[in-house]
Amino acid sequence: MSYASQLLLILPELVLTIGALVLMLVAAWGGQASTRAVSWASVAVLLGAGISLLGPPSSGGEAFDGLYRADAFGTFAKVLIYIASAAAIVIAPRFFQQTSGDDLRPEYPVLILLSAVGMGMMVSAGDLLSLYVGLELQSLAAYVLASFMRRDQRSAEAGLKYFILGALASGILLYGISLVYGFSGTTIYADIAAAYAAGTSTGLLFGLVFVFAGLAFKIAAVPFHMWTPDVYEGAPTPVTISFATAQKVAAVALAVRVATEAMGPALLEWRQIVIFASLASIIFGAVAAIGQTNIKRLLAYSSINNVGFALIGLAAGTEQGVASVLVYMTIYVAMTLGSFVIVLQMRDDDGVPVETLSSLSGMSQTRPGLALALAMFMFSLAGIPPLFGFYAKFAVFDAAVSAGLFPLAVIGIAASVIGAYYYLRVIKTMYFDAPAPAFPRSGSVVENGIIAVTAAFISPLGYFAIPLLGGWSVLAARALF
Repeated sequence: MSYASQLLLILPELVLTIGALVLMLVAAWGGQASTRAVSWASVAVLLGAGISLLGPPSSGGEAFDGLYRADAFGTFAKVLIYIASAAAIVIAPRFFQQTSGDDLRPEYPVLILLSAVGMGMMVSAGDLLSLYVGLELQSLAAYVLASFMRRDQRSAEAGLKYFILGALASGILLYGISLVYGFSGTTIYADIAAAYAAGTSTGLLFGLVFVFAGLAFKIAAVPFHMWTPDVYEGAPTPVTISFATAQKVAAVALAVRVATEAMGPALLEWRQIVIFASLASIIFGAVAAIGQTNIKRLLAYSSINNVGFALIGLAAGTEQGVASVLVYMTIYVAMTLGSFVIVLQMRDDDGVPVETLSSLSGMSQTRPGLALALAMFMFSLAGIPPLFGFYAKFAVFDAAVSAGLFPLAVIGIAASVIGAYYYLRVIKTMYFDAPAPAFPRSGSVVENGIIAVTAAFISPLGYFAIPLLGGWSVLAARALF
């Protein structure tokens, strides 16, 4: 394959990289006045990257001697990543203007683009080193984004915690990579799979454990979840949206590709790790959320809980299991995005963000439309039919049962009842408690549009998307097998 043909396979990353560099220069020369133009140009760059996925970047195979894989699986994940990243950009100006006292700086959308480049490399990596480079590119941008509000103590604390714990997780992952390389002699996924197929030595087994430990941090799975509540609460809400949606999709897709492509022959070994992380995340995320009084922390534990359900699909280790993970993450992104955009609208009369659950009291009377949307998101996150979140859980449970993991599915279903408690508590607060002071209406067409679209998607109308979503997810999963 010629060099030009290989560059064509990485066209989405090239579009994002060139766009980010150009917009960085525009931001440097234009200063604060260029923020609006840079933000909308960044959305256009993400749109261009999405369009460039058509053709070879979605089915072209390997590039650069196996370092990069252009396939349907990577395309599926990148579409979700680009949509979530664009949402994190378009909702940011109003938040920063009202919260930090000054307009959004133009570096913010540029950092989102650079993070998207890293996430694209993560989901398309065919080699452990390209995986690590993509992971670090995404992480470095994320550390800065978490502490973007320099005068806010919580934001600075969130960035510092994320940096320290992220560096620790990167070290664990890199140590695992070194063990896998040392005992297999390669970092290419296909060759690593051949080494595991020949026999799992003690060194390869330890390498597998450390690699999955590093990946567990990135997907915020128990027991490597400790950073999630503090970072989600302290980071600016648009940044939290990026963490909970785009970066979550990238990390889960990365874990799925490594598990199936690089370590597929060691299914029995890593399945035990995934099952433990899955059940621990489901149960801990549900129990720890019960006592939360901050809505962002509650959604952080909800994120931990939901990644546990997604891991049930991965534990199946089958094509159907991978497809169910992709379906779950698609619906999860819609539910989480809508929930956090509603959090953006929780402000007092002075425009100061209000994040306590008690502030939602009686919202069904003061803001009935907003209360209905949040109730739909909570019911859907709990997996209660007929909302679309029920289908997400059904897909992963069905994959687990088909793979012979009936006890896992039963425990997962039973544990989901625990999680329903704190979701229903939010709804009870909105509909049955005495009204608190009403949130002023935002008047933001962008925010209201996102809430309306995501609410429609997770409503029973979403079931009409099953043929398209199911077919695309199966096609994407097949690319890994």
